[in-house]
Amino acid sequence: MGTARKYISHIGKQAIAVPAGVTITHAPPSKGSGTRTPCTLTVVGPRGTTSLPVERFVKLDYPAPDRLLVSVNDPSERKQREMWGLTRTLVLNAITGMTDGFTTPVHLVGVGFRAAVEPDPQGKYPGAVRLQMKLGYSHSVFVSVPQHIKVDCPFPTRIMVSCDDKQKLGQFCAEIRAWRKPEPYKGKGVFVGNEVVRIKSVKKK
Repeated sequence: MGTARKYISHIGKQAIAVPAGVTITHAPPSKGSGTRTPCTLTVVGPRGTTSLPVERFVKLDYPAPDRLLVSVNDPSERKQREMWGLTRTLVLNAITGMTDGFTTPVHLVGVGFRAAVEPDPQGKYPGAVRLQMKLGYSHSVFVSVPQHIKVDCPFPTRIMVSCDDKQKLGQFCAEIRAWRKPEPYKGKGVFVGNEVVRIKSVKKK
């Protein structure tokens, strides 16, 4: 009992609520694969299907039909403890993505900064769109929107980015932000979510 209390993950031990209409399948590696090949966890929901690799030492239990518990075989091992909470977070993100999805606002702060969604003439899929942004440069900035990303501009200075995959959503928002990172003197730039920047005071000579 002492060992069990000592090695615990405060995030990993929390139960995950499984909404109605979501099916989770935990499949072991195929025969003939290496001993390090992870298992595959498949989540099917109203928005589609997604899969993620899960280490073999991770255990999934259902204390109730709508509850999922993530645990590991030996929490005294460092790698298993590290993967415990991470796996629980990845599983929760997969369930959320297949039910509600993820949405992040991107704010453009600066004089003349604005964005609009327009058809992409060089799009790689039917109905491809791109972001046209004015970020204080002498030219407009164009960012192609991947097929798995949905972008909307309810206001010229606000971009709403939606996706079923939280990692891909964050990667795309980071790509937009890289064109004009927030600067700490005038507070201008591209801000993702609730991002803030502390304004530095300029010393006068």
